[in-house]
Amino acid sequence: MIRTLTMTSALALLAGPALAEMNFNRIASFATPLNMAEGEDISRETSAEIIAATADGMTLVYTDGPLGALGRIDITDAYQPKPLGNIALDGEPTSVGILGETAFVGVNTSPDYDNPSGYLAAINIKSGDEIARCDLGGQPDSVAVAKDGSQIAVAIENERDEDEGDGRTGQMPAGFLTLLPVTDGAVQCDSLQQVALTDLAEVSPEDPEPEFVDINSLGETVVTMQENNHLAVVSKDGEVLAHFSAGAVDLKNIDTLDERGSLDFDKSQLGRKREPDAVKWLDDTHFATANEGDMDGGSRGWTIFSKDGTVVFESGESFEHALIQIGHYPDKRSDSKGVEPESIETATFGETPMVFVGSERGSAVGVYDATNPSAPVLKQLLPSGIGPEGYVAIPERNLLISANEVDLIEDGGVRAHVMIYEYQNAAPAYPQLTSEGAKDLIGWGALSGMVADDKGIVWAVNDSFYGYQPSIFKIDTTQTPAKIVDVIRVHRADGSAAQKLDLEGITLDGKGGFYVASEGRTERAIPHAIYHVQPDGLIKTNKGEITIPAELAAVEKRFGFEGITKVGDTLWMAVQREWKDDPKDHVKLVAYNLKTKEWGAVLYPKASPEKGWVGLSEIVAHGDHVYVIERDNQIGADAVTKKIYRIPASDMVPAPLGGDLPVVSKEEAYDVLPDLAAQGGYVVDKVEGLAIFEDGTAWVSTDNDGVDDSSGETLFWSIGKL
Repeated sequence: MIRTLTMTSALALLAGPALAEMNFNRIASFATPLNMAEGEDISRETSAEIIAATADGMTLVYTDGPLGALGRIDITDAYQPKPLGNIALDGEPTSVGILGETAFVGVNTSPDYDNPSGYLAAINIKSGDEIARCDLGGQPDSVAVAKDGSQIAVAIENERDEDEGDGRTGQMPAGFLTLLPVTDGAVQCDSLQQVALTDLAEVSPEDPEPEFVDINSLGETVVTMQENNHLAVVSKDGEVLAHFSAGAVDLKNIDTLDERGSLDFDKSQLGRKREPDAVKWLDDTHFATANEGDMDGGSRGWTIFSKDGTVVFESGESFEHALIQIGHYPDKRSDSKGVEPESIETATFGETPMVFVGSERGSAVGVYDATNPSAPVLKQLLPSGIGPEGYVAIPERNLLISANEVDLIEDGGVRAHVMIYEYQNAAPAYPQLTSEGAKDLIGWGALSGMVADDKGIVWAVNDSFYGYQPSIFKIDTTQTPAKIVDVIRVHRADGSAAQKLDLEGITLDGKGGFYVASEGRTERAIPHAIYHVQPDGLIKTNKGEITIPAELAAVEKRFGFEGITKVGDTLWMAVQREWKDDPKDHVKLVAYNLKTKEWGAVLYPKASPEKGWVGLSEIVAHGDHVYVIERDNQIGADAVTKKIYRIPASDMVPAPLGGDLPVVSKEEAYDVLPDLAAQGGYVVDKVEGLAIFEDGTAWVSTDNDGVDDSSGETLFWSIGKL
């Protein structure tokens, strides 16, 4: 029997029962290549960076730097966004603000760093026609439109060349702030005013680099000077009303070492400069900054300032810790700026003022209730696309939008996306797995194999992304969301981490310990092997390792064991893809008898891929069947095969290696693709884990690749009884 779910029923299953509380949930996504014209090269890089909405909230406009264009999306039906096409520009768009049906776009035309140039374009959003063009006399970055439509502020960054000299500020020409009056919706280029910001900051006062601007209802512009670690508040008439250092933060319990695959939150950074990027007014006296950092800093968090420079709230390391707990920590950025909060948005939904903080590297957004600016409360963490750059809130329609700039077309990965979230009377659908509430801060990611225990406990392993920290996670599925309540570090007799492992499968040994399967990679001296792990994580010397025999070693390839299960005295391992001696579209299910020490195998017939490859990523024995996950490596609209098949246990009779292997029969048990599509984002590729409890209730998980060229999302949900 094939089981599938509609989008509505799948979301209900994933989110659980509705609550009498409003929450944001993602409802749709839009891939930027959809805006490319017929016949245009779809393989060109595109992006969604800064985004804005028309006054009626029905159309989105975003900057696409790689294409040199403005993208437009019809969100009349927010659940079904539609392309409206791109508008070509004479340069690189850096930011956009909207007044009525007119988009005001900052366009960079600089030939080099020494000769910055650019213009502000006024463009009719419907027709795509340019209404006006103002020469800005420098390289524009951020654009803001006053709430009453009377003025436009543009940050003229004139950014430095990071490859010149020591790469620091002090490179002329200096940046400045530009103010342009607007009359009856028309920008007045002839009345442009340049506001000097030199001699304000302690860091390179001669070379301010304005980064981001926003205007409050009083007509006051707040501007960040990121590399200068400075902020200024400027009146409508161009007077600098206040300016002050962004200051520094003491960070504790963070990871500062970029060691592949080791999450160790035991370091500190004292006096870390904030170096804010985005800034948004919360009200007429408070504004919030996303402290991404650049030249000397990055405090991994965000801050609320009073416009006199007083720090009203500082998140410290708490924002990063929250992302660590949901598996969105980008370990490869540990030695730099961690989760890198880059973007920020503020809006009032109902009667609740909110701050939305976007993590560029963690690919997530924090939703804060800022009713009390001195003590905002983190209410939710939402999954974004890869590299969120900009946000726009549309409270009148209960919508939040994220623009995500990373396009992985060159690597065959997912394209850049715009994500749409709705404020609903419903339970939050994300995260589906968290370590919040654990005794210690548990970082995790790249989950692969799983196995069900009793009392609702699932055990899961991480793969080679965390090669210096192989781990077994204890997951309590009786809580919502499911909770990682403990972790066992897999180690050798001397106490050191068991390196040279690529854990892809786990099963119980029946004595409180585990058997784990490691996918080999010969060129890196990682063997295809089985390891017997004691309850405390110990692999006993000379007893805990079972390597494949010579017959298999002679035909092995890199893509090896993906999952392990135990049937009586026999361990069964699924091989992901064909080895040298396998027929086309057949892979081995390898058997090892713990008592007789004999090896054997059968062949499994897998689907023939339309694109890329199809392979196995899990194996679980339950009742009269053995279940496997069969998946392709495709993402988004290209995904075809994400399925669970079952094999009669009676077919699982291993034949000796080296001869003809029997081919097992299979029956489709569950199609995972509708569940993945029901998440509101793009379909992820790595369905890696399956755990089946004694009553037949099954749980499925995805691998987030350690948040490396990945959105960081881990989907972990029950598909009911198989």
